[in-house]
Amino acid sequence: MSAFNAIGEEREIDRDEFTPEIEPQATWCPGCGDFGVLKALKQAMPEVGRTPEETLLVTGIGCSGKLSSYFRSYGFHSIHGRSLPVARAAKLANPDLEVIAAGGDGDGYGIGGNHFMHTARENHDMTYIVFDNEIFGLTKGQTSPTSPKGHKSKTQPHGSAKQPIRPLSLALTSGASYVARTAAVNPNQAKEILAEAMEHDGFAHVDFLTQCPTWNKDAKQYVPYIDVQDSDDYDFDITDRGEASEMMQEAEDALYEGTVLTGRFYRDADRPSYQEEKQATGDMPEEPLAERYFDEDYEWERSYDLLERHK
Repeated sequence: MSAFNAIGEEREIDRDEFTPEIEPQATWCPGCGDFGVLKALKQAMPEVGRTPEETLLVTGIGCSGKLSSYFRSYGFHSIHGRSLPVARAAKLANPDLEVIAAGGDGDGYGIGGNHFMHTARENHDMTYIVFDNEIFGLTKGQTSPTSPKGHKSKTQPHGSAKQPIRPLSLALTSGASYVARTAAVNPNQAKEILAEAMEHDGFAHVDFLTQCPTWNKDAKQYVPYIDVQDSDDYDFDITDRGEASEMMQEAEDALYEGTVLTGRFYRDADRPSYQEEKQATGDMPEEPLAERYFDEDYEWERSYDLLERHK
């Protein structure tokens, strides 16, 4: 897709625009699935028609948190499990931004689990990418919320006694209006799903299966591409909540049995986003906060009064 330059000329968007001019050497391990997320994201951006100047990428802590260093856009490297609150505030302040939040399974489903549920419940208009490698990778291999029961690690040397959480089902029951899963071993599908998620008006959750060759060699994400099954090949309606729920449960059960089933599982294009709900109730002003300081008619006295009341 195309965009317009500073003098109004139409131009094509190139994925290379999302590579930093001074590109840092990625510190991910050789063979890490995070490289696949980065590549798919760069490929998806031209499909969406967004430029780096129109995009904000917010990350948490972990190997996934480095994504904002290797991707040219506005970026915010937040604290552990807190990428979503930052992303929500940015989107509310500037609805014109393409806001993407990213984190790992430990960051997003564990430490930031509360924010995940409530951002989905409120249906904030953004894309949330979770690097799901079933392990805490950056801190050298502790059990995470998606590690399978019985998984042995430094923190669970005798095997985890916990059932793993089900990210897709959790997103659906929390209220996400778009839920999908893709995998680093399937870059073409990953690009399509990320582009579709960004074009969706509402909270789009993408569980991105990424392999960790250093700390979790047993994860099922290592299957070759030809063994990855696609939800498009199954007979179900992704707009039907009940059918979507059944397919998600099947996909989540199958993952721990060695079958990787990815694709689009649920989409509700009619549900209004949180921003639209707030505007409808009159709680959200028409002029975005990000533009107020450029408005010559802004009533500065209101700000002074507010500061005076709360000092």
